[in-house]
Amino acid sequence: MRLIVTGGAGFIGSNLIKFLLENKKFKILNYDALKYSANLNSLNFAKKNKNYSFYKGNICDYKKFLKLINTFKPDSIINLAAESHVDRSIDDPAPFLQTNIFGTYLLLKASLVYWKKLNLKKKKLFKFLHVSTDEVYGDLFNNKKSAKEIDPYYPSSPYAASKASSDHLVMAWNKTFNFPSIITNCSNNYGPNQHPEKFIPHVILSALSKKKIPIYGNGEQIRDWIYVEDHVKGIIKVLLKGKIGETYNIGAFNQKKNLEVAREICKILDKIKKNKKKYSSYIQFVYDRPGHDRRYAINSNKIKKLGWRPKNSFKNGLFKTVFWYLNNKNWWDEIIKKKYKLKRIGKI
Repeated sequence: MRLIVTGGAGFIGSNLIKFLLENKKFKILNYDALKYSANLNSLNFAKKNKNYSFYKGNICDYKKFLKLINTFKPDSIINLAAESHVDRSIDDPAPFLQTNIFGTYLLLKASLVYWKKLNLKKKKLFKFLHVSTDEVYGDLFNNKKSAKEIDPYYPSSPYAASKASSDHLVMAWNKTFNFPSIITNCSNNYGPNQHPEKFIPHVILSALSKKKIPIYGNGEQIRDWIYVEDHVKGIIKVLLKGKIGETYNIGAFNQKKNLEVAREICKILDKIKKNKKKYSSYIQFVYDRPGHDRRYAINSNKIKKLGWRPKNSFKNGLFKTVFWYLNNKNWWDEIIKKKYKLKRIGKI
Protein backbone atom coordinates (compact mmCIF):
# COMPACT_ATOMS: atom_id res chain seq x y z
CA MET A 1 0.00 0.00 0.00
CA ARG A 2 1.35 3.39 -1.01
CA LEU A 3 0.71 6.13 1.56
CA ILE A 4 1.33 9.85 1.74
CA VAL A 5 1.63 11.04 5.34
CA THR A 6 1.43 14.82 5.68
CA GLY A 7 3.14 16.21 8.77
CA GLY A 8 5.18 13.05 9.12
CA ALA A 9 8.14 14.79 10.76
CA GLY A 10 6.06 15.81 13.76
CA PHE A 11 5.53 13.95 17.01
CA ILE A 12 2.58 11.75 16.04
CA GLY A 13 3.65 11.55 12.40
CA SER A 14 7.15 10.22 13.12
CA ASN A 15 5.75 7.61 15.49
CA LEU A 16 3.13 6.63 12.90
CA ILE A 17 5.76 6.19 10.19
CA LYS A 18 7.84 4.05 12.54
CA PHE A 19 5.03 1.53 12.99
CA LEU A 20 3.96 1.63 9.35
CA LEU A 21 7.48 0.74 8.22
CA GLU A 22 7.53 -2.29 10.50
CA ASN A 23 5.09 -3.75 7.99
CA LYS A 24 6.87 -4.09 4.64
CA LYS A 25 3.64 -3.81 2.68
CA PHE A 26 3.57 -0.02 3.24
CA LYS A 27 5.51 2.40 1.04
CA ILE A 28 5.54 5.82 2.72
CA LEU A 29 6.07 9.33 1.36
CA ASN A 30 6.43 11.88 4.14
CA TYR A 31 5.32 15.38 3.09
CA ASP A 32 6.23 18.00 5.70
CA ALA A 33 6.92 21.74 5.73
CA LEU A 34 9.50 21.30 8.54
CA LYS A 35 8.19 24.08 10.76
CA TYR A 36 9.48 24.58 14.32
CA SER A 37 7.86 21.47 15.86
CA ALA A 38 8.98 19.10 13.08
CA ASN A 39 12.21 17.18 13.56
CA LEU A 40 13.82 14.98 10.94
CA ASN A 41 16.06 13.51 13.66
CA SER A 42 12.96 11.67 14.85
CA LEU A 43 13.06 9.81 11.53
CA ASN A 44 16.71 8.74 11.48
CA PHE A 45 15.55 5.12 11.70
CA ALA A 46 13.90 5.48 8.27
CA LYS A 47 16.75 7.05 6.29
CA LYS A 48 17.96 3.80 4.72
CA ASN A 49 14.55 2.18 4.42
CA LYS A 50 13.71 1.64 0.74
CA ASN A 51 9.99 1.98 1.56
CA TYR A 52 10.41 5.52 2.89
CA SER A 53 10.95 8.85 1.17
CA PHE A 54 10.72 12.48 2.28
CA TYR A 55 9.52 15.51 0.33
CA LYS A 56 9.59 18.99 1.85
CA GLY A 57 6.45 20.98 1.17
CA ASN A 58 3.59 22.92 2.70
CA ILE A 59 0.00 21.66 2.48
CA CYS A 60 -0.96 25.20 1.47
CA ASP A 61 1.01 24.76 -1.75
CA TYR A 62 -1.72 23.29 -3.94
CA LYS A 63 0.30 22.91 -7.15
CA LYS A 64 3.21 21.19 -5.42
CA PHE A 65 0.97 18.74 -3.58
CA LEU A 66 -1.11 17.94 -6.66
CA LYS A 67 2.06 17.24 -8.64
CA LEU A 68 3.32 15.04 -5.80
CA ILE A 69 0.11 13.00 -5.69
CA ASN A 70 0.08 12.45 -9.43
CA THR A 71 3.73 11.35 -9.34
CA PHE A 72 3.63 9.10 -6.24
CA LYS A 73 0.11 7.75 -6.89
CA PRO A 74 -0.91 6.94 -3.31
CA ASP A 75 -3.52 4.38 -2.34
CA SER A 76 -4.41 6.55 0.67
CA ILE A 77 -3.48 9.81 2.38
CA ILE A 78 -3.15 10.38 6.14
CA ASN A 79 -3.31 14.06 7.05
CA LEU A 80 -1.40 14.95 10.22
CA ALA A 81 -0.16 18.35 9.06
CA ALA A 82 -1.40 20.98 11.50
CA GLU A 83 -0.49 23.84 13.80
CA SER A 84 -1.27 22.25 17.13
CA HIS A 85 -0.42 24.32 20.20
CA VAL A 86 -3.24 26.11 22.03
CA ASP A 87 -1.01 28.76 23.60
CA ARG A 88 0.51 29.68 20.26
CA SER A 89 -2.97 29.89 18.74
CA ILE A 90 -3.89 32.44 21.41
CA ASP A 91 -0.74 34.46 20.79
CA ASP A 92 -1.23 34.41 17.00
CA PRO A 93 -4.28 32.65 15.49
CA ALA A 94 -3.42 33.41 11.84
CA PRO A 95 -1.06 30.46 11.13
CA PHE A 96 -3.66 28.08 12.59
CA LEU A 97 -6.38 29.38 10.31
CA GLN A 98 -4.05 29.26 7.33
CA THR A 99 -2.67 25.75 7.85
CA ASN A 100 -5.50 23.92 9.58
CA ILE A 101 -8.39 25.34 7.56
CA PHE A 102 -7.08 26.58 4.22
CA GLY A 103 -4.36 23.93 4.10
CA THR A 104 -6.88 21.14 4.69
CA TYR A 105 -9.10 22.61 1.99
CA LEU A 106 -6.25 22.55 -0.51
CA LEU A 107 -5.36 18.95 0.42
CA LEU A 108 -8.97 17.95 -0.14
CA LYS A 109 -9.11 19.85 -3.41
CA ALA A 110 -5.96 18.20 -4.79
CA SER A 111 -6.95 14.76 -3.48
CA LEU A 112 -10.38 15.00 -5.07
CA VAL A 113 -8.85 15.84 -8.46
CA TYR A 114 -6.55 12.83 -8.14
CA TRP A 115 -9.28 10.47 -6.89
CA LYS A 116 -11.65 11.31 -9.73
CA LYS A 117 -9.04 10.14 -12.27
CA LEU A 118 -8.51 6.73 -10.63
CA ASN A 119 -9.97 3.59 -12.14
CA LEU A 120 -12.93 2.00 -10.34
CA LYS A 121 -10.83 -0.54 -8.44
CA LYS A 122 -8.40 2.06 -7.07
CA LYS A 123 -11.25 4.45 -6.29
CA LYS A 124 -12.79 1.85 -4.01
CA LEU A 125 -9.50 1.31 -2.18
CA PHE A 126 -8.58 4.98 -1.71
CA LYS A 127 -9.08 6.70 1.68
CA PHE A 128 -8.32 10.19 2.96
CA LEU A 129 -7.82 9.89 6.73
CA HIS A 130 -7.89 13.20 8.59
CA VAL A 131 -6.40 13.21 12.11
CA SER A 132 -8.07 15.66 14.49
CA THR A 133 -8.44 16.30 18.22
CA ASP A 134 -10.82 15.88 21.15
CA GLU A 135 -10.65 19.64 21.70
CA VAL A 136 -13.27 20.16 19.00
CA TYR A 137 -15.89 18.89 21.47
CA GLY A 138 -15.05 21.70 23.88
CA ASP A 139 -15.14 21.89 27.66
CA LEU A 140 -16.97 18.94 29.27
CA PHE A 141 -16.61 20.24 32.83
CA ASN A 142 -20.35 20.18 33.54
CA ASN A 143 -20.92 16.90 31.69
CA LYS A 144 -20.09 13.63 33.44
CA LYS A 145 -20.13 11.74 30.16
CA SER A 146 -17.30 11.57 27.65
CA ALA A 147 -17.76 12.98 24.15
CA LYS A 148 -19.02 10.62 21.46
CA GLU A 149 -18.56 10.95 17.72
CA ILE A 150 -22.16 12.13 17.28
CA ASP A 151 -21.83 14.96 19.82
CA PRO A 152 -21.84 18.60 18.64
CA TYR A 153 -18.67 20.67 18.39
CA TYR A 154 -18.02 23.50 20.88
CA PRO A 155 -14.38 24.54 20.34
CA SER A 156 -12.96 27.13 22.73
CA SER A 157 -9.50 28.12 21.46
CA PRO A 158 -8.46 29.36 18.01
CA TYR A 159 -6.60 26.04 17.62
CA ALA A 160 -9.67 23.95 18.45
CA ALA A 161 -11.85 26.12 16.21
CA SER A 162 -9.45 25.68 13.29
CA LYS A 163 -9.45 21.89 13.76
CA ALA A 164 -13.24 21.84 14.03
CA SER A 165 -13.41 23.79 10.78
CA SER A 166 -11.09 21.33 9.06
CA ASP A 167 -13.24 18.43 10.28
CA HIS A 168 -16.33 20.07 8.80
CA LEU A 169 -14.55 20.49 5.47
CA VAL A 170 -13.64 16.79 5.43
CA MET A 171 -17.25 15.88 6.22
CA ALA A 172 -18.50 18.22 3.50
CA TRP A 173 -16.21 16.66 0.88
CA ASN A 174 -17.60 13.26 1.75
CA LYS A 175 -21.20 14.43 1.68
CA THR A 176 -21.03 16.67 -1.40
CA PHE A 177 -18.50 14.88 -3.60
CA ASN A 178 -18.82 11.34 -2.22
CA PHE A 179 -15.11 11.65 -1.43
CA PRO A 180 -13.82 8.65 0.61
CA SER A 181 -12.77 10.40 3.81
CA ILE A 182 -12.59 9.36 7.48
CA ILE A 183 -11.89 11.45 10.59
CA THR A 184 -10.18 10.42 13.82
CA ASN A 185 -10.34 12.55 16.97
CA CYS A 186 -7.66 11.72 19.51
CA SER A 187 -7.16 12.68 23.13
CA ASN A 188 -3.93 14.20 24.52
CA ASN A 189 -0.90 12.28 23.26
CA TYR A 190 2.38 11.72 25.10
CA GLY A 191 5.49 9.65 24.44
CA PRO A 192 8.88 9.76 22.65
CA ASN A 193 9.81 12.61 20.27
CA GLN A 194 7.25 15.11 21.56
CA HIS A 195 8.29 18.76 21.32
CA PRO A 196 9.46 20.20 24.68
CA GLU A 197 6.77 22.90 24.69
CA LYS A 198 4.06 20.27 25.24
CA PHE A 199 2.90 19.65 28.80
CA ILE A 200 4.47 16.30 29.74
CA PRO A 201 7.92 16.83 28.17
CA HIS A 202 7.92 20.41 29.50
CA VAL A 203 7.38 19.10 33.03
CA ILE A 204 10.08 16.44 32.59
CA LEU A 205 12.69 18.81 31.19
CA SER A 206 11.91 21.62 33.63
CA ALA A 207 12.38 19.20 36.51
CA LEU A 208 15.65 17.83 35.10
CA SER A 209 16.92 21.40 34.70
CA LYS A 210 15.82 22.17 38.28
CA LYS A 211 13.71 25.03 37.02
CA LYS A 212 10.14 25.91 37.91
CA ILE A 213 7.53 23.51 36.60
CA PRO A 214 4.72 25.85 35.49
CA ILE A 215 1.15 24.70 36.14
CA TYR A 216 -1.68 26.83 34.76
CA GLY A 217 -4.23 28.12 37.30
CA ASN A 218 -4.89 25.60 40.05
CA GLY A 219 -3.85 22.55 38.02
CA GLU A 220 -7.31 21.00 38.30
CA GLN A 221 -7.86 20.89 34.52
CA ILE A 222 -8.56 17.32 33.36
CA ARG A 223 -7.11 15.82 30.21
CA ASP A 224 -7.66 12.39 28.67
CA TRP A 225 -4.23 10.88 27.93
CA ILE A 226 -3.15 8.29 25.35
CA TYR A 227 0.34 6.93 24.74
CA VAL A 228 1.34 7.83 21.18
CA GLU A 229 2.07 4.20 20.24
CA ASP A 230 -1.54 3.29 21.01
CA HIS A 231 -2.82 6.28 19.05
CA VAL A 232 -0.89 5.51 15.87
CA LYS A 233 -1.96 1.88 15.99
CA GLY A 234 -5.52 3.17 16.21
CA ILE A 235 -4.95 5.33 13.12
CA ILE A 236 -3.67 2.31 11.21
CA LYS A 237 -6.64 0.23 12.34
CA VAL A 238 -9.06 2.91 11.10
CA LEU A 239 -7.17 3.20 7.82
CA LEU A 240 -7.47 -0.53 7.19
CA LYS A 241 -10.89 -1.27 8.66
CA GLY A 242 -12.70 2.04 9.18
CA LYS A 243 -15.89 2.90 7.34
CA ILE A 244 -15.90 5.73 4.79
CA GLY A 245 -17.71 8.86 6.00
CA GLU A 246 -17.36 7.92 9.69
CA THR A 247 -15.57 9.52 12.63
CA TYR A 248 -13.66 7.50 15.23
CA ASN A 249 -12.55 8.75 18.65
CA ILE A 250 -9.19 7.39 19.79
CA GLY A 251 -8.57 7.67 23.52
CA ALA A 252 -7.35 5.43 26.34
CA PHE A 253 -9.83 6.39 29.09
CA ASN A 254 -7.10 8.04 31.19
CA GLN A 255 -8.59 11.21 32.64
CA LYS A 256 -5.99 12.94 34.82
CA LYS A 257 -5.67 16.38 36.39
CA ASN A 258 -2.68 18.38 35.16
CA LEU A 259 -1.31 18.73 38.68
CA GLU A 260 -1.71 14.99 39.23
CA VAL A 261 0.29 14.26 36.05
CA ALA A 262 3.08 16.66 37.05
CA ARG A 263 3.36 15.09 40.50
CA GLU A 264 3.44 11.58 39.02
CA ILE A 265 6.32 12.60 36.73
CA CYS A 266 8.16 14.00 39.74
CA LYS A 267 7.69 10.74 41.64
CA ILE A 268 9.18 8.78 38.74
CA LEU A 269 12.17 11.13 38.62
CA ASP A 270 12.62 10.87 42.40
CA LYS A 271 13.02 7.10 42.00
CA ILE A 272 15.40 7.27 39.03
CA LYS A 273 17.49 10.39 39.69
CA LYS A 274 19.34 11.40 42.85
CA ASN A 275 18.37 14.93 43.82
CA LYS A 276 18.63 16.70 47.17
CA LYS A 277 15.14 18.16 46.77
CA LYS A 278 11.98 16.38 45.73
CA TYR A 279 11.24 17.26 42.13
CA SER A 280 7.68 18.25 43.07
CA SER A 281 9.18 21.21 44.98
CA TYR A 282 9.81 22.88 41.61
CA ILE A 283 6.08 23.00 40.82
CA GLN A 284 4.74 26.56 40.67
CA PHE A 285 1.30 27.79 39.71
CA VAL A 286 1.21 30.41 36.95
CA TYR A 287 -1.43 32.65 35.43
CA ASP A 288 -4.08 30.59 33.67
CA ARG A 289 -4.44 30.96 29.93
CA PRO A 290 -7.56 32.66 28.48
CA GLY A 291 -10.56 30.40 27.92
CA HIS A 292 -8.80 27.40 29.44
CA ASP A 293 -11.07 24.35 29.10
CA ARG A 294 -11.42 22.45 32.34
CA ARG A 295 -12.06 18.94 31.04
CA TYR A 296 -11.61 16.92 27.87
CA ALA A 297 -12.74 13.33 27.61
CA ILE A 298 -13.74 11.09 24.70
CA ASN A 299 -15.62 7.83 24.43
CA SER A 300 -13.61 5.34 22.33
CA ASN A 301 -16.04 2.43 22.31
CA LYS A 302 -16.70 2.81 18.58
CA ILE A 303 -13.13 2.09 17.47
CA LYS A 304 -13.02 -0.92 19.78
CA LYS A 305 -15.51 -2.57 17.44
CA LEU A 306 -12.75 -2.53 14.81
CA GLY A 307 -10.58 -4.63 17.12
CA TRP A 308 -8.43 -1.85 18.62
CA ARG A 309 -7.52 -1.55 22.30
CA PRO A 310 -4.93 0.67 24.02
CA LYS A 311 -2.06 -1.50 25.28
CA ASN A 312 -0.31 0.95 27.61
CA SER A 313 -1.61 1.95 31.02
CA PHE A 314 -0.98 5.59 31.90
CA LYS A 315 1.54 4.58 34.58
CA ASN A 316 3.49 2.37 32.18
CA GLY A 317 3.36 4.85 29.31
CA LEU A 318 4.47 7.72 31.54
CA PHE A 319 7.43 5.74 32.86
CA LYS A 320 8.54 4.87 29.32
CA THR A 321 8.18 8.53 28.32
CA VAL A 322 10.28 9.84 31.24
CA PHE A 323 12.88 7.15 30.58
CA TRP A 324 13.05 8.13 26.88
CA TYR A 325 13.74 11.80 27.66
CA LEU A 326 16.38 10.81 30.20
CA ASN A 327 18.18 8.79 27.52
CA ASN A 328 17.75 11.12 24.54
CA LYS A 329 19.29 14.42 25.66
CA ASN A 330 20.89 14.98 22.25
CA TRP A 331 17.44 15.01 20.66
CA TRP A 332 15.79 17.56 22.95
CA ASP A 333 18.82 19.66 23.90
CA GLU A 334 19.09 20.96 20.35
CA ILE A 335 15.46 22.11 20.48
CA ILE A 336 15.87 23.73 23.91
CA LYS A 337 18.76 25.82 22.58
CA LYS A 338 16.47 27.32 19.94
CA LYS A 339 14.52 29.10 22.70
CA TYR A 340 11.00 28.05 21.83
CA LYS A 341 9.61 29.77 24.96
CA LEU A 342 6.02 31.06 24.80
CA LYS A 343 5.02 34.65 25.49
CA ARG A 344 2.61 34.29 28.37
CA ILE A 345 3.83 32.28 31.32
CA GLY A 346 4.01 34.28 34.53
CA LYS A 347 3.88 33.42 38.23
CA ILE A 348 0.63 34.00 40.12
